[in-house]
Amino acid sequence: MFDNKVIAITGAGSGIGRALALDLAGRGAVLALSDKDEVGLAETKRLLGNRPASITALDVTDTAALNAWVAGAVKDFGKLDGIINNAGLSVVAPFADCPEDDFDRVMNVNFNAVVAGCRAALPHVRAAAARDGIGWIVNISSVFGMMGYPTQSAYNASKYAVRGLTEAMAMEMAITDPNVSVIRVHPGGIKTNVAKNSKRIALLPGQDPNTDFAAEFEAAARTTPEQAAATIIQGMEKRSLRVLIGPDARFIDWMVRLFPVNYFKVIGNFLGRRR
Repeated sequence: MFDNKVIAITGAGSGIGRALALDLAGRGAVLALSDKDEVGLAETKRLLGNRPASITALDVTDTAALNAWVAGAVKDFGKLDGIINNAGLSVVAPFADCPEDDFDRVMNVNFNAVVAGCRAALPHVRAAAARDGIGWIVNISSVFGMMGYPTQSAYNASKYAVRGLTEAMAMEMAITDPNVSVIRVHPGGIKTNVAKNSKRIALLPGQDPNTDFAAEFEAAARTTPEQAAATIIQGMEKRSLRVLIGPDARFIDWMVRLFPVNYFKVIGNFLGRRR
């Protein structure tokens, strides 16, 4: 299915983005990869060996650079069959203590850049799908796009926004371009650098300031980036509307359905928080 398909991936310098690149390349895909981390991106390219791929260092919040990257991929490879909007970041702070600039940065990276990526890629993906019968828009949300979580208001807002955008696009494409598969992805705990790189600004009363949240997350994370990538690609193959990654994501999905108001009291211990 992916042989000679041109797929663009943001956040390809590590984690799920890198794992997606390696897995898709092994299935014959041609890749256009971007990341702000030039070193990580170069390492991804090294790991790909001689498999066809371009790399572009950019900040996804630079819309002009993002547009140029997508246009460059089409110019280099002649088409664009899909985009995976994967880049993301988080900050740790209650909403009342989160500086506006930090909140806005999370929204810009996690949501506005996804919007820009969809806008840039969609005309090309539609053309490819009309010609070849399949195209993909894949947007990475989170389990925090399914449930609220204290100190994660910015991340929650961005990931719920990605969910809403992707659901609406899927409904629209089902009418106008049924060969374009629009997929929202909700990863649970994945062993990536997102938690380690989170900016910790403030905590809630009673939280231990010496807590190593990255270490706690690493211990709780049950899914590797490689497993996450394989699940996403399976969803692309099946043209799924929604992809849940990991047992924690499936558990949270059920708890939110069964306890739509009080779910956090039920799953707090599961996520490592004692309430």
